Amino acid sequence: MKKSLFLTVYVLFLGMILPFTLKAQSEGDLTVDTKGILRWKKTGTEASFFGVNYTVPFAYGYRSHKALGVNPELAIDNDVYHMARLGINAFRVHVWDTEISDVEGNLINNEHLRLFDYLLSKLEERGIHILITPIAFWGNGYPEKDEKTGSFSNVYGKEQSVVNEKAIQAQERYLQQLFSHVNPYTKKTYGIDPFVVAAELNNEPKHSGPKSLATAYINRLAVALRSTGWTKPVFYNISESPRYADAVAAAKVDGFSFQWYPIGLVAGHEQKGNFLPNVDRYVIPFDTIPAFLNKPRIIYEFDAADVLQSFLYPAMARSFRTAGFQWATQFAYDPMATAYANTEYQTHYLNLAYTPSKAISLLIAGEVFRTTPLFKSFGSYPADTLFSDFRLSYKENLSEMNGKKTFYYSNTTPTRPANLKTLEHIAGVGSSVMVKYKGTGAYFLDKLADGNWRLEVMPDVQRISDPFATASPDKEVNKIRWAANPISIILPDLNAAFYILGLNKGNTFQAKASKNSFLVTPGTYLLSDKQLNEKELPLRSTGKIGLREFVAPMPVVIKNPTIQKPDPDGFFFSGPGLPIVLFDAAKPPRNINFYLEEWSKNSYAFTTADQDKNAALNIKHLASPVKRNGGLEIYIGEILRHAGDLTAYHYLVFTASVNHGLNVHLSLISGSAVSYSDIAKLDQQTKDIKIPLSAFKPSQLLLLPRPYPGFQPLYFKSDNSQPFQLQNIEKFQFSYEVKENTEEAITIKNIRLEK
Repeated sequence: MKKSLFLTVYVLFLGMILPFTLKAQSEGDLTVDTKGILRWKKTGTEASFFGVNYTVPFAYGYRSHKALGVNPELAIDNDVYHMARLGINAFRVHVWDTEISDVEGNLINNEHLRLFDYLLSKLEERGIHILITPIAFWGNGYPEKDEKTGSFSNVYGKEQSVVNEKAIQAQERYLQQLFSHVNPYTKKTYGIDPFVVAAELNNEPKHSGPKSLATAYINRLAVALRSTGWTKPVFYNISESPRYADAVAAAKVDGFSFQWYPIGLVAGHEQKGNFLPNVDRYVIPFDTIPAFLNKPRIIYEFDAADVLQSFLYPAMARSFRTAGFQWATQFAYDPMATAYANTEYQTHYLNLAYTPSKAISLLIAGEVFRTTPLFKSFGSYPADTLFSDFRLSYKENLSEMNGKKTFYYSNTTPTRPANLKTLEHIAGVGSSVMVKYKGTGAYFLDKLADGNWRLEVMPDVQRISDPFATASPDKEVNKIRWAANPISIILPDLNAAFYILGLNKGNTFQAKASKNSFLVTPGTYLLSDKQLNEKELPLRSTGKIGLREFVAPMPVVIKNPTIQKPDPDGFFFSGPGLPIVLFDAAKPPRNINFYLEEWSKNSYAFTTADQDKNAALNIKHLASPVKRNGGLEIYIGEILRHAGDLTAYHYLVFTASVNHGLNVHLSLISGSAVSYSDIAKLDQQTKDIKIPLSAFKPSQLLLLPRPYPGFQPLYFKSDNSQPFQLQNIEKFQFSYEVKENTEEAITIKNIRLEK
């Protein structure tokens, strides 16, 4: 990161003047019952954990804060407060062993390890439990170049680390030293720390060679860990190398870890459309392995990558519970100091200040995860968008929790609370029956006592550019704005002229509401029917949130910004009455996703020329002994919305060719995720294939982009009851199957709608 970046004020940390000491109590150690369910030893109750990964002590997270002149400890304090504010109770990260070990596996007690221990202590103060994944195998560079640290991971790399004897010995030594190490802040080893509840031996191992050696490797690491006195559950990844699933299941571990990126990774642009079918269920293909059964399951990483929608996290949380998971941690929560540019992980973007709707959806997802019974199914989309206390809506870009004491919403909602009089916690973005708000940041209302509420308001945020495009510390993707916005709060135990008192440091605001309304700036406030003095203030608001705490970023000032161009429209519009161009190879759209199995043997490329008529998209498949699926998907919702009246358009025209004869499926997909398809036959001649829209019939939906891991469903059964209406269409799909031992070269030039 460039040293020229200058931030006038990194953060306004106006709280942390607490009239009490944060000290959470853990529920103790975990045990695994005979059915493979994680339970608390003391009470026997089922345990469930939902939270995030977070990386400031290591790698780019650490370097970027240093480059900005931000104190990592202060950054951790701030971010952990926001994590607590979002109700999470779980933290996991793959420790960058490359930064705290040498080639022989000796532990290096340095700044990275100290900050990791500091982070754990701050998480524990907020009641957040911890899963430690001690070995990452990764270098420490991304998104920059790796440093040569001289560690065992740096020397041997991921593939050699699981088979090379010296590398394995180094890992054994490292595990023994790391888990014997005493955290200087908690004064405990991880093994006796009650908030450290489990370990996952390593991150995404890539196994090769005999399966028996893979089992032996896992067992050696487990023995090394347990030799330190560790008695807590030990997990190992079973989804990264599916071919080795039986070898992993045979190892002496307590449970297995999985990941889920249901919309793929690193698209390079914001993904748009209805992805609820993509997260409808999580399929586990290992239930036929006897040793896999009756073992607990965890999700070490998940995200709806390249997406800003605010309803997918709760849907994923529900699917996790149906599949039997008891731990799920999103990857990765963006540090507040760098979230203005989303530089840490281009494909991920989550922060309370900078992505408020998505953050509130994470808050709701945590409630889904912790309240939904294990293995309970709510049917399939669209029936499962309304379940228990929760509602999800693609059309409204909304996730919502409507409980007896809690009402949360990720965007403006018309829903009335189930019981307004019993509400104790409200959080949202936009407006609801209880709160009318003109700002764009998140806010929280927590009941302290009858007639007394704590209000916390985050600054406004404005989108500047696509946060999933190429990132730079010199480029803002979202801008923070501090402003006074009108707010109206209507609650049964507050009269229309309630008193408002600023609470956070420097907030001297005092006023009386007029007809339930006042102007509010970012900060924390006491709302009360009575005018209270300092001695009458309660000590805390809720859980591990201090009454006067407040954390929010100030606007960023970049000294030497790069030139920021507006996002390209990503669509073509020919004009009224003319053909509506859905795809033109001379102007490749941003919102296109490809599906090519065996990427090493398949490729695509756009070839352009001075004359647009020579431009083409070329898709190539080399010969393979197995059949392969292929295709692409284009988001066309914006094109159709800008085209206006669509009633006169009756044909889809597809201009393409192939070196052999090939039947292809052409599909038009609605915003309700209903797919309508027809089959076209391509041959060696590039020509227009004209298909009446009346020929498109309901069909199964090809789920694109493809997920990671790739063993999730390929198709989704669409609703056959909805008639085709062009104005409801949002996506175009092109899919096919390549026969074994066949080379295919497909050329696509143009796709359009004609009258």
